[in-house]
Amino acid sequence: MNRLSDRINALAPSATLAMSQKSSELRAQGVDVINLSVGEPDFFTPDHIKAAARQAVDDNFSFYSPVPGYLSLRQAVCEKLRRENGLEYTPDQIVVGNGAKHELCNAIMALVNPGDEVIIPTPAWVSYVQMVNLAGGKSVLLTSSMEKNFKVTADELEAAMNEKTRLIIICSPSNPSGAIYNYEELKSIAEMLSRHPDVMVIADEIYEHINYVGKHESLAQFDAIKEQVVIINGVSKAYAMTGYRIGYIAAPLWVAKAVNKMQGQYTSGVSSIAQKAAEAAYNGSQDCVEEMRVAFERRRNLIVGLLQEIPGLELNMPDGAFYAFPRVEHYYGKRCGDTLINDDNDLALYLLNEAHVATVAGSAFCCPGYIRLSYATSDENLREAAKRISAALAKLA
Repeated sequence: MNRLSDRINALAPSATLAMSQKSSELRAQGVDVINLSVGEPDFFTPDHIKAAARQAVDDNFSFYSPVPGYLSLRQAVCEKLRRENGLEYTPDQIVVGNGAKHELCNAIMALVNPGDEVIIPTPAWVSYVQMVNLAGGKSVLLTSSMEKNFKVTADELEAAMNEKTRLIIICSPSNPSGAIYNYEELKSIAEMLSRHPDVMVIADEIYEHINYVGKHESLAQFDAIKEQVVIINGVSKAYAMTGYRIGYIAAPLWVAKAVNKMQGQYTSGVSSIAQKAAEAAYNGSQDCVEEMRVAFERRRNLIVGLLQEIPGLELNMPDGAFYAFPRVEHYYGKRCGDTLINDDNDLALYLLNEAHVATVAGSAFCCPGYIRLSYATSDENLREAAKRISAALAKLA
């Protein structure tokens, strides 16, 4: 008899990966699907980074790597944090893992005990709640909305706290909304957190460089709470290196040591070749990062403009990342043939089947009533996707 553990039975599958799988299945049947469901740059990894990976192979970096990552890469991360963010970390405060997702889960597992509460502002990335569940914690969802630019205030965070609160997760720039917390907003949050020294905060900054409104601001810049902040970042989004699977934490030493201990039992060190490529990404020219950011900004302006022309869709202008997050409640109760739209899940499935455009329901991000579209694809695909979506939605009555 097959008996799975309760923790696995309670774990929900990733909605973004599930939708991407559905679109792949349709493509395999010969259907021309435009996949706007996955958060993956469509650019190729820059040449100087690929050259570093090839050189690592030739230089025989083929042995086990240190559990927290090569010292040279951790030094490169420290220099990046100093150069770009004005933050001082030492290499022993950096742990490199199999993507930012891996290090995020490691940090949650290291910090959260069964019964601890974790405050998660919503909309929130699909895996936060599930990672908290795996750690035995309880997610406390703090709802925001388009009218509030999908952000929460320090007062709202503090009002949600109690003696069980262990952790807060803040993603800026945000997946799925593109919202960015500015300096003053983060300063207010930092001042509040300084009154609660036992509460930790994870600052998910993986979209740091995809910013259309100015300089990235890190919560770790505020000295009063630096020992409460765990930064999550990596090379996937900024350098178009999703398949290389390199992310890291920058954390108080006691957190880094705990994550290092756990990683030593779970995964050991990550790919030696990918680490040398990531080192080249941080140490080399950053022109490629800006070139991709400019392209994403053009695409943002294009897709938001096209979606705003569609009757019934409501959306704001995202400040960062590469997602549009329109409200779709206007279409609830409408139908096309035998298809009735009851919620955002129905609408996402309808767009896949009718328009052959893959999106993700807002419910997956703890924010029903919306859908997420990734514009990390070509201008041509975005124009065609908007055309298909408009035609499909016009059929609903």
